[in-house]
Amino acid sequence: MGRRTRWVLALLPAVAGLACWAAARTGLLPDERLLVSASALRGDWLLAVGIAVSVVACAALALRERRDAVWRRRLDEQAARSARERRLLLSRLDHELKNPLTAMRAAVANVAALSANGGAAGAQDEGPRTAGLRSIEEQVLRLSRLTADMRKIAEVEASPVDERPVDVPELLEEAVDVLREQPGSAGREVSLDLPRAPWPLPPVLGDWDLLALAFGNLLDNAAKYTPPGGRIEVRARESGGQVLVEVADTGPGIPPEDLPQIWDELYRSPQARSVPGSGLGLPLVRAVVERHGGTVTAESRVGRGTVVRVTLPAAGSADSRPEPPAETARSDARPGPGAQAAR
Repeated sequence: MGRRTRWVLALLPAVAGLACWAAARTGLLPDERLLVSASALRGDWLLAVGIAVSVVACAALALRERRDAVWRRRLDEQAARSARERRLLLSRLDHELKNPLTAMRAAVANVAALSANGGAAGAQDEGPRTAGLRSIEEQVLRLSRLTADMRKIAEVEASPVDERPVDVPELLEEAVDVLREQPGSAGREVSLDLPRAPWPLPPVLGDWDLLALAFGNLLDNAAKYTPPGGRIEVRARESGGQVLVEVADTGPGIPPEDLPQIWDELYRSPQARSVPGSGLGLPLVRAVVERHGGTVTAESRVGRGTVVRVTLPAAGSADSRPEPPAETARSDARPGPGAQAAR
């Protein structure tokens, strides 16, 4: 039903009442008095009833149109925001793909030029040729990691999550041990603080592998951005039915203007582009944590360091069940050290 038709129907009772009132005034309607005790003419009563019905109908119609206007505005804002995010994502993806492709093109050109010489220089060409092939291999691996991380984020957001008890202390101890064994953590002090008394941390419900991936990303980023001689701390505690895990570092920190964007896919601040990374580390962490019904936030001070706070519902709490996949959760439709890796 069109907007004009709805308004015509809303005003129809008033028009009918006016017509009856006119008919009563001209004598076309018999029995001028509606009731003995009522002093109003029948036409007056019909006019009043028609106007009252029309007023109610017009008020209801106006409220409905206002509600529709609010929803249309929200939908337009959401569509505009989605379009901006899509353009921004494509721009970042273009940047991330352009650099390795440019390097590969240059390496291929160098190898082709050496091959065109027919090997006249002999062994002298082997060094540049090997370097060119190694550059191509490194860029191919970089692109492979980029696509693999993007695929992981999509799978985490759409796939069901296991609901098994996960021992958080054991998971964190394993992640810290893996970090200490990596060459990139050499010269950095790594500590783990877990509560032992009066009781240990409760388990959380979820997928061990996904949670290990999330905390592993945070610790890897901490090692990348913390200089030798710096410190990385992993702390955990229970509060209000929640398990809080903090990963803190003494890295360069994140500028305040960049902090809200570190959770966006492929975002990397200019200060972080000198460090290898894809800008997908923190978005992946966020996707994993939110699928487990938790939250993740970041706090940072430039020149001092960063702390990422991950909160997960403890097993047995009202919020401990992992979130359903995005397509089934809603019928009408996704902070520490690792923060710098998403910049």
